[in-house]
Amino acid sequence: MKKFFIILYFCFSSFTVLADTAEQLFETAQEALLSDNYIEAAKWFKLAANQGNVKAQTSLGDLYEFGNGVEQDYIEAAKWFKLAASKDDSYAQYSLALLYYYGNGVTQDYKEAAKWFKLSADSGNSDAQKFFGIMYYYSKGVTQDYIEAAKWFKLAAEQGDSDAQTLFGVMNYQGEGITQDYKEAAKWLTLAAEQGDSKAQVVLGSLYASGEGVRKDLIYAHMWSNIAGSIGESKGIELRESIAQHMTKKQITKSQKLAKECVAKKYKSC
Repeated sequence: MKKFFIILYFCFSSFTVLADTAEQLFETAQEALLSDNYIEAAKWFKLAANQGNVKAQTSLGDLYEFGNGVEQDYIEAAKWFKLAASKDDSYAQYSLALLYYYGNGVTQDYKEAAKWFKLSADSGNSDAQKFFGIMYYYSKGVTQDYIEAAKWFKLAAEQGDSDAQTLFGVMNYQGEGITQDYKEAAKWLTLAAEQGDSKAQVVLGSLYASGEGVRKDLIYAHMWSNIAGSIGESKGIELRESIAQHMTKKQITKSQKLAKECVAKKYKSC
């Protein structure tokens, strides 16, 4: 009996050492990553990942996906993401979902993508929530459902995702999946516009031009569309030129001044 307990003790001791070693290997890899030494990071992540360290498996998947420190290999990326995703790692679930969504390293499969997006979204991953909303909006891997799309866009928007804020704002404007509400649309589009989202800036500019959800103001309509145009949004340029036809030179000058001030403030409180 004593011999049995001695053997049991050493088994558990060995397991603890392995677990500690895996964590130490992961930390060593992180240090290399912080120094932009991707090759060294990949080496240590792989050692930790082979010992079952979930964070290392996810990190190694990332390196293979983007070709950092290793030759880009989507199949290897999928392999490591699957291992970590099966252990409930939210980021790995999201990353694996993207591979299925685009067909990188795996056969493109929207249903499988939706499955992994949902698992990640349920754990609070805002990127996964946004993509899961997109799946419902465009009927990819799931039955089209604007109510579900709006639900997931809102969850991601509340976490500050600018794309989701734009999408949720547009759904409020169009009344898709939720009651049409111009003020709510303006609220979310403003939040996205203040983060530099050019598409939100264009739509917000159109709201100021029409007076829907906000007080009609051609100066601000011109300002937001001008800002969007300045960062490469062609629809912003089109809207700006259209609005300018109904403005005086004095108004345009004021709008341009406000636009410069807004950019200088990084779009906050414009």
